[in-house]
Amino acid sequence: MPAPPGSHDPHDPGDLLARVVREEWGRLVSLLLARFRRLDLVEDALADAVETAARRWPRDGVPDNPAGWLHTAARRRILDQFRAEAMVQRKVPLLVVEGEGAAERVGGVRADPGDLVEDDLLRLVLMCSHPALDPAAGSALTLRLVLGVGTADVARLFLVPEPTMAARITRAKKKIVAAGIPFAVPSAGELPERLDVVAQTAYLAFTAGYAPGSGPGAVRTELAGEAVRLVRVVLGLRPGEPVLTALLALMLLQHSRRDARVDDTGAIVLLPDQDRSRWHRDEVDEALALLASPVLTGPVTVQTAGYAVQARIAAEHATAPDAASTRWDHVVAHYDTLLALAPTPSAQLARAVAVAEAQGPRAGLALLDGLDDQLPHSHRLPAVRAELLSRAGDTQGAHAAYALAISRCANDAERSLLERRRAALDAAPG
Repeated sequence: MPAPPGSHDPHDPGDLLARVVREEWGRLVSLLLARFRRLDLVEDALADAVETAARRWPRDGVPDNPAGWLHTAARRRILDQFRAEAMVQRKVPLLVVEGEGAAERVGGVRADPGDLVEDDLLRLVLMCSHPALDPAAGSALTLRLVLGVGTADVARLFLVPEPTMAARITRAKKKIVAAGIPFAVPSAGELPERLDVVAQTAYLAFTAGYAPGSGPGAVRTELAGEAVRLVRVVLGLRPGEPVLTALLALMLLQHSRRDARVDDTGAIVLLPDQDRSRWHRDEVDEALALLASPVLTGPVTVQTAGYAVQARIAAEHATAPDAASTRWDHVVAHYDTLLALAPTPSAQLARAVAVAEAQGPRAGLALLDGLDDQLPHSHRLPAVRAELLSRAGDTQGAHAAYALAISRCANDAERSLLERRRAALDAAPG
């Protein structure tokens, strides 16, 4: 039986290749970079391997180990390039690169001996958080290079045009090569100064997992799970670090709902309609314990406080026995605190939703005024406006707002949800 329209066939070579690239890109980059120490060659070789796979897999069949196939193809491409460079430099051609001395023979200083952590993916994240890189550029590069988030989605996370983000990522990669930034875990003394950037990167990756700007799926739980893993690994290096403690609490509370976020068809299930028995209560309990940690009771940075407040908002939902029992006045108060820390338009939009739940749709609508200029390309702002207009009885206004939201939405699952809710306006009685 063919796959339903709009769905993805796990056996289709193109779909499978896209999934492998999405899920394994960071690990492939880190494995190759650990061996060859040449970021420019690694990226080019992997891109060539993917292009070759796109041509050959539909013709020859998908290999038993798709990620291993890409790794081998990229490795051979890199070795070919080293041979070519050796010939140009009139050096002995590189024939075989194996064993412990490989990195020295292929043009790079070996990384640290691993006395802090044996995790090549973490080394790549910390390389991208090097002080020589602009923090925003380092975060963007990590999302693209380590976790395989598309440039367009990275641009949406940073609220900049895609060409601007593409140029920023390119500059960061060139800076790593030109400055000779090592593929290494920094010393224990250097690690703290990179933690804020690492936390920001993990936070953005997690956001990309549960609010993908484009693509077919409503969630990318593997990306969100990888972000959780990265925070756990770094927290293992720095036990009790406040920014990581607060961030892990926030992530666990959101990640605990992963099995209830979509139904069996992949359609989005909104928070009030989720089956709370499917939430991972062990993760909720762990998060609540982290929030009660003494390291979060004293003075903390603005970044740490922001994560902690967002975690407390999530905790209000996680601890309510059902949607009707949510303490929306507490949620609004938490958003007031968050806006005092960082008055972002996204937080203002979320607070408007909370106010609408606590005080009615008209109160929420009033708070949306002025946000259009701050979120000119957002589909979520008109989506919220449409929902509140519908609740307030303005069906015509809700239709127009849904139309705008649908036209802006690049995610298939979200667009489908918006279309269903717009259709429900006409089916509503009265």
